[in-house]
Amino acid sequence: MALVGFAGFAWFTSWHAALAMVGQISYETTISDDLSVLPLFILMGSFINHAGLGQELYDCANAFFGHRRGGLAMATVAACGGFAAVSGSSMATAATMSKVAMPAMRRYGYSDSLAAGSIAAGGTLGILIPPSVIMVIYGIMTSTDIGKLFIAGIVPGIIGIVFYMAAIATVTWIDPKLGPPGERSSWHQRVRSLSRIWGVLLLFLIVMGGIYFGLFTPTEAAGIGSGGAFLFALARRKLTLRILFNVLVETARTSAMMFILLIGAIIFSNFINIAGLPAQLSAWLDALGAAPMTVMLCILAVYIVLGCLLESLSMILLTIPIFFPIVKALGFDPVWFGVIIVVVVEIGMITPPIGLNVFVLKATLKDVPVATIFRGVGYFILADIIRLALFVLVPQIVLFLPALM
Repeated sequence: MALVGFAGFAWFTSWHAALAMVGQISYETTISDDLSVLPLFILMGSFINHAGLGQELYDCANAFFGHRRGGLAMATVAACGGFAAVSGSSMATAATMSKVAMPAMRRYGYSDSLAAGSIAAGGTLGILIPPSVIMVIYGIMTSTDIGKLFIAGIVPGIIGIVFYMAAIATVTWIDPKLGPPGERSSWHQRVRSLSRIWGVLLLFLIVMGGIYFGLFTPTEAAGIGSGGAFLFALARRKLTLRILFNVLVETARTSAMMFILLIGAIIFSNFINIAGLPAQLSAWLDALGAAPMTVMLCILAVYIVLGCLLESLSMILLTIPIFFPIVKALGFDPVWFGVIIVVVVEIGMITPPIGLNVFVLKATLKDVPVATIFRGVGYFILADIIRLALFVLVPQIVLFLPALM
């Protein structure tokens, strides 16, 4: 993206102007106050991950859902939602929950397809339920309020969990052998499992509640969240000097990769803009006379096709400079569009042939064939498409919480 953007910009202006543009973007991006939210939320997720929260979240969800038919898979989806709320990463969520949930589901005789499919699909919630790295990138690229994007992702994320559970219930109703019920937990066990995760629940409520009620900005929330996650890991005696060093290096490496991708995308975006592509596309759409919703459906169809071929972040970085000006000109809400795009990207993360979460699972579950995992995610892709249609037809589902901020 950086090379194409640089060469294209130089073609339309001059080599000197293109070099100056690259230098200015690289400098301004890396010192941006708004972008400091990115490494801070990555740091928060890394602390939580090293604190070993995944097992406790799964145990808690299992205490409430495990006795039902398909209950362990439902517990996996619920635990993925909880882990997503503090990690912000789909791949981290899928990788962590595969180590926690897969052995338990196999122990109770779950089919590999349903077990792996529930982990892969549940992992996609990591980029929707706030804090979300993808939403931060989208907010920076489109100058959309990151706080509103975070709040807008809460209800769709909860609906996603409900829809995934409904898909599991339907599949196990049709074929009970796919997901036999587990043991029923007593209310004492359920309360005790809740007591193990109260700290991270409190952290999420402080971070999101502070943004919602205007007590602090998303950047301040990220600082509070990463500080709280550090104390959480420290209190659980999971933090040594070596682990702290690894957490900081991991955060720095991930942040550097994100910044390089973002710089390349902004350079590419400048080339797209100076070439006049968004304006030409808008003029073409005006001449076509298509209704705004028809255009939106075409854009979503393009995203679904691209999701079969591209990784989520690459897809966002490549397409937002082209589609966002059109969407804005058609009068669609930028916050609503951001959530819709994230839901479409979620579908892409489990869609063949390049469903990234599927291959993350394959790396951790070496004895499960890729074809088996893809067969298992089919139920969840259908649930995602229904959920996407619901958000497109009823935008208020996405927008009513941000409107109250």
